[in-house]
Amino acid sequence: MIYLDNSATTKPYPEVLDTFRKVAESHFANPSSIHGKGSEAERLLLQARSIVADLLHVHSKEIVFTSGGTEGNNLAIKGTAFQHQSRGKHLITTAVEHASTLESFKQLEDIGFEVTYLPVDAAGRISMEDLRKEVRKDTILVSMIHVNNEIGTIQPIEEAGEYLRNFPKAVFHVDHVQGLSKVPLNFKKAKVDLCTMSAHKVHGLKGSGILYVRSGVKLFPLFTGGEQEGTVRAGTENVPGVVAMAKALRVVLEKSKSGIKQLRHLQETARKELCEIDGILINTPEQNSAPHILNFSVPRIKPEVLIHTLEEEGIYISTKSACSSKAQGGSRILEAAGYGPERSEHALRVSFSFENRQDDIERLVEALEEVLPKLKSVMG
Repeated sequence: MIYLDNSATTKPYPEVLDTFRKVAESHFANPSSIHGKGSEAERLLLQARSIVADLLHVHSKEIVFTSGGTEGNNLAIKGTAFQHQSRGKHLITTAVEHASTLESFKQLEDIGFEVTYLPVDAAGRISMEDLRKEVRKDTILVSMIHVNNEIGTIQPIEEAGEYLRNFPKAVFHVDHVQGLSKVPLNFKKAKVDLCTMSAHKVHGLKGSGILYVRSGVKLFPLFTGGEQEGTVRAGTENVPGVVAMAKALRVVLEKSKSGIKQLRHLQETARKELCEIDGILINTPEQNSAPHILNFSVPRIKPEVLIHTLEEEGIYISTKSACSSKAQGGSRILEAAGYGPERSEHALRVSFSFENRQDDIERLVEALEEVLPKLKSVMG
């Protein structure tokens, strides 16, 4: 099997699965219980929080454990809007956000908030000039994806954070789900107030995530009923998932020291080889893009047909993002970047992990060279 859909989810590392199983078997008690077994679970939770904070170079009190990226984005966006609506009701985001962010803003619009959606260029990147024009005295939130999950574009997070220092009422939220371990981001240097991360994108397990909440930033809780996670997020903590996530983060960040260079090599090789195949159009920009994502279009070929054809060869790729893959129509990310139906409706994504090798790229290219002429002849 050649798995090239790592932006949708990654395969959990064996040591992460072992950690989850051991904690689930031996430390299953509720960490809020006051008996000895509960205290054991609580100690593990505190230890995992400390490990995560050290790895991210933040304070342990700034770490809130969530169920993943979707919850983290909802909590950051709606929690900020509801908490600070007395300051103003103007919010800013981009036209190329993940669905969990986009839909959160759409909901807020429905109840009276004003949202500005920053446009992007052909590379899928906002301009700082547009951001400067749109920030107002009543702007209470700017939310921006770090690495686009479909085409891999990197947004100017550090520049945005530096500019937003001039607007202390505006909270700066970053969706770092796709960037974690692949595109380094120093939260403090970038002046980030809130940052979303997800375990299953870094070889952890689904159902666990992290929301960095800078000290002093207040959020309106979306879940109530308990004092867990500093009263920001009520509910019994998923101790096995959290401990396993801390393990995954430690392992993946260690691998990233040399792995990022390997990812870039794989991407460059894939770009070069795919460009030589007649009919393939590359959508991922060469500059300001993450090393693990390559998006391309094959006009006239239905993406789902090509995906299933490659699957028969043991190769797994995707169309759009996993959250939007079953939605009708083309890629709204490519549409926002100015591409027409020829590209947006026929877009495909390959995404690598630190476990992929050169042979995987060669096999993908060989398979495409073999199947594309056959599919084109069938489709006329």
